[in-house]
Amino acid sequence: MDNNELHNQNMPFEEAMKKLEEIVSQLEAGEVPLEEAITLFQEGMELSALCNRKLSDVEHRIETLLEKDDDLTAVPFNLEGEDN
Repeated sequence: MDNNELHNQNMPFEEAMKKLEEIVSQLEAGEVPLEEAITLFQEGMELSALCNRKLSDVEHRIETLLEKDDDLTAVPFNLEGEDN
């Protein structure tokens, strides 16, 4: 785990998404030198994984908190537009 990845672990979801969007824009523009593009791509993959973990954690917490008949019952939580 490199220093950048260590820093990203504590990054709030919104900040990680904003940074990921900036990286995608830079890569889509195609004006980044190859070595920098590879570094940006790697950082983008790490940010994507971080966002996915954070969303999974929130989904799990929401499922756990939903109550039915005074018992905690796991109820699947789907984001709008998500197919299961």
